[in-house]
Amino acid sequence: MRNVALRLRYDGSRYHGWQVQKNESSVAQTLEEALTKVCGHPVKTVGCGRTDAGVHALSYCANFRTDCRIPIQRIPLAVNARLPGDIAVLEAMEAPESFNAIGSCIKKEYIYKIHNSPIRDPFLDKRACFYPQKLDLPRMQAAAEAFEGRHDFRAVRSVGTETRTTVRTVHWCRAEKEGDLITVAICADGFLYNMCRAMVGTMVYASYGKLQPEEIPRLLEKGDRRLTGPTMPPQGLYLHRLWYEDPVGRMFGD
Repeated sequence: MRNVALRLRYDGSRYHGWQVQKNESSVAQTLEEALTKVCGHPVKTVGCGRTDAGVHALSYCANFRTDCRIPIQRIPLAVNARLPGDIAVLEAMEAPESFNAIGSCIKKEYIYKIHNSPIRDPFLDKRACFYPQKLDLPRMQAAAEAFEGRHDFRAVRSVGTETRTTVRTVHWCRAEKEGDLITVAICADGFLYNMCRAMVGTMVYASYGKLQPEEIPRLLEKGDRRLTGPTMPPQGLYLHRLWYEDPVGRMFGD
């Protein structure tokens, strides 16, 4: 039985997230249906993490097990021929027996895009969060830096999937602007439910002076979700980069 790792990307606009849903279309279900046709047997995938409805992935990892002998280099083309245009398998490789897309992931980077302009851009609809009020980038960056390090992040999570601990390490949190587009990049060893979107919402609050960037460590210590910023809309969020040990790490090395 081969353990196959996939590198894929998708536009999540019309899906109810990665996870298989009973009554909603999901990325995992769509991928599994295509893999089942290619492999000739039912396929169950393991994804590197859940992405919510409307969230995108520029780089995503999933693995599955199969006794199908199709050459590994042919899997992307064969699967893509059976996938809709908003999901694409970029690469496939045979992974070690112990590899698990979520359990083997060392760290992840999400990015959040804000179109900060008084005029909407129809080409960014469902690709970025339209935010017409002017944002203060230096204050957002100061707030971003306040999240870095190892903290209990329960103050910036929504009630959802239960976890053993709400402590995470944020390796970096950065806000940059090019033209009217603000991009926030957050890299951590793991993320809580809606953590990224709540962190960005807190940065937006800091931009307006509704809270001070230097207050953020104290707010994290208090752990009260009501004291931090709002959960931003999903359409601006992308899973951007993933890190694994080799040999799968080489597939994600770009």
